Amino acid sequence: MQLQGQAALVTGGASGLGAETVRQLVQAGARVCILDVNMDAARALADELRCHAVRCDITDSASVEAALDAAQEANGAARILINCAGIGGAKRMVGKDGSPMPLEDFSRIVNVNLIGTFNVIRLAAARMAAAEALAEGERGVIVATASVAAFDGQVGQAGYAASKGGITAMTLPLARDLAQHGIRVVTIAPGLFLTPLLYKLPEEVQQSLASSIPFPKRLGKAEEYAQLALHIVTNLSLNGEVIRLDGALRLAPR
Repeated sequence: MQLQGQAALVTGGASGLGAETVRQLVQAGARVCILDVNMDAARALADELRCHAVRCDITDSASVEAALDAAQEANGAARILINCAGIGGAKRMVGKDGSPMPLEDFSRIVNVNLIGTFNVIRLAAARMAAAEALAEGERGVIVATASVAAFDGQVGQAGYAASKGGITAMTLPLARDLAQHGIRVVTIAPGLFLTPLLYKLPEEVQQSLASSIPFPKRLGKAEEYAQLALHIVTNLSLNGEVIRLDGALRLAPR
């Protein structure tokens, strides 16, 4: 799919990997709408790039539907969906005081990262399926964001790893399900990236994390994630795959 002139949606597009993806999509000529709960950051980026921003809580179907309506009114029917919205969190199954991890901590991460991602995909895909087919029958492309924690989850990451593991596991069945409509689904599983969360860590901690990466020996850059996301959109044969973007990193137990 060509990027020029296509309407694109980026959840979690106000910061981090999502913001850089928005930036590169706009530079490539796409008509972008940022979907995020942080409207101050979303509007600031939208004003800078002259694109659109809409509030969207990915866990709330009504909020997603309203956001998709607003995005479609602004840019037309979206054929590109990049899912970057998500949360982190780490907690051991049994705490130092012997108490079990609260179930709500696990449920919250899974609800946002996994169920929220699926919620946006299902609603956006239904609209894509109704669109006119492009070259070779393509109607849309969906990129989801997992994590290497889906494969190498560390101590305290049961909830996070489960949420990202669910995204990786549903990638192929979603691609198979949507193939009849000409919609592709691909997931990116980033390693250690220099996102706002890591920016807050001391420089020595960042360097320690970077030293665990075989090559390149540095934290990933948001533009590298965005470059891959855009390549997925333009490469018709990429479908049903989970791509690790991690410099050959394999996470240690802790």
